[in-house]
Amino acid sequence: MKIPPGVRTGSRVRVAGKGEAGIGGGPPGDLFIETTVRPHPYFRREDYDIYIDVPISLKEALLGAEIEVPTVDGSTRIKIPPGTQGGQKLRIKGKGVPGPRGERGNQFVTVNIAVPRSIDERSKELIEEFSERNLYDPRKGLW
Repeated sequence: MKIPPGVRTGSRVRVAGKGEAGIGGGPPGDLFIETTVRPHPYFRREDYDIYIDVPISLKEALLGAEIEVPTVDGSTRIKIPPGTQGGQKLRIKGKGVPGPRGERGNQFVTVNIAVPRSIDERSKELIEEFSERNLYDPRKGLW
């Protein structure tokens, strides 16, 4: 028995003729299987789309990069545009779950900027210099 791709938790799959024997020696009925889809350690599914959170470095966010990300079909490479913001979603077309007509959803990569927990004194000086040269208030105009 083959479970069709794209089933969801609670979907019923019918297996013709594999149920109990019919009344009075009649043909066997159908077997219905109710599916339960287990959660994945890092993919999330919403309808036919797949979501994944991927950490990127500050350098990758500022300057852009090409990184490898997992998909349900294996790894693929995506471009991180320069100036990417934390929480930004990037789409990988056609890498989601197959739909009822064979078309596939998309995969969305949510990037999270990861920074080192501690840095040395020279790095602190460089960050201070960077901030002075690139004035930016991310909260300006919010309230």
